[in-house]
Amino acid sequence: MSNIRHMPVAPTEVRHLATGDDVDLHQHEDHQLIYASTGVLEVTVEQGTWFTPSTRAAWIPGGTPHVWQVHGATTVRFVGVPLSLYPGSLYPSTEHDPALLLVSPLFRELVVACSENGAATTPAARRMLDVLVDQLRPAPQPATMVPALHDPRLREVQAIVEAELAGSPTLGELGRRVGASERTLSRLFRDTVGMSFTTWRNQVRLHRANHLLAEGRTVTQVAAACGFATPSAFVAVFRAAFGRTPGSMFR
Repeated sequence: MSNIRHMPVAPTEVRHLATGDDVDLHQHEDHQLIYASTGVLEVTVEQGTWFTPSTRAAWIPGGTPHVWQVHGATTVRFVGVPLSLYPGSLYPSTEHDPALLLVSPLFRELVVACSENGAATTPAARRMLDVLVDQLRPAPQPATMVPALHDPRLREVQAIVEAELAGSPTLGELGRRVGASERTLSRLFRDTVGMSFTTWRNQVRLHRANHLLAEGRTVTQVAAACGFATPSAFVAVFRAAFGRTPGSMFR
């Protein structure tokens, strides 16, 4: 990442955005929570692209370069977490790791309240921010992220899978097309991506599915476009990842 715009203070605010709205590469000295209470938010960091419907929020540690974009009519809530108030590690084990957070009903209401109140400049606002910070919880694994791929063979695989998502070519077929054995590709996913090909492909499918759902596509249309065998198979994978069905989340 280059040409990083520097913003000393992470803003605390609410923005009502249209599909495609985005912010270019930047970083804050402060930590920041980013939460889309409606629509779908993408946050891209060095490790890859998080995609977050309303049951997930992004944790951006101070000094982390990132960009973000929304899909569908989206309300994005930002909460700056000042280093002056929270100088140590908060979440996860090191403050330098961006992460995806679980949004419980309590956590959601705290984010809504903090984002609408603005920067925590009063004792009451700081107490509320303290409670919010205390409620930081990791999202269940595997996290909903499309990881950045660095091996050129895996990048070729990604290009094919994304172009032919409805067709779902097997890893063996992909290997023949990129000039690598199925065993080699399987090892590369495991050793360099940290997940199996099947898990990775599900992340790509869910990523595309969230875009299509935000556009107003039906569950049946999304399941077919993203390579799921049946709508019920898609619903099961979506519920396992986000804790809710796509119909209930995008109704």
